[in-house]
Amino acid sequence: MKLDSRLSRMLHILVHMARADGPITSQAAAEMLGSNAVVVRRTMAGLRDAGLVQSVKGHGGGWTITAEPDQVTMLQVYRAVGEPRIFSIGLADPNSACLVEQAVNASMRSALKEAEEALVTRLGEVTLADIARDFERRFALLGEQARTA
Repeated sequence: MKLDSRLSRMLHILVHMARADGPITSQAAAEMLGSNAVVVRRTMAGLRDAGLVQSVKGHGGGWTITAEPDQVTMLQVYRAVGEPRIFSIGLADPNSACLVEQAVNASMRSALKEAEEALVTRLGEVTLADIARDFERRFALLGEQARTA
């Protein structure tokens, strides 16, 4: 089963955009993400529709972030990429006549609902600025390790 990486890919490119001095082209974004420009444009359209990015066509154009990184949460990006399914776990027979299966389904539904609510809450707490700060910390550590090697 192929995992849906749109959320992580768009968070990645948004952090780059927040740090960039100018627009990032779809082609440059695709190279950063190991993807292609058509896929980037298609996915970025959801971010544009959500008001998170804008695009400028022509020479010197590309994508730019429209909000401050501390105002953009992972939850907003998750919603902008279409709220991909969080769990691949499913029920064997959601309409079973078997009472054991019904009990299993009720327990599974409850557990999955609680887990999804917890994840969505956490996505709403983490901003692009938080991710960028983590990057900066990791980058600084890398520099320290190189200096001590």
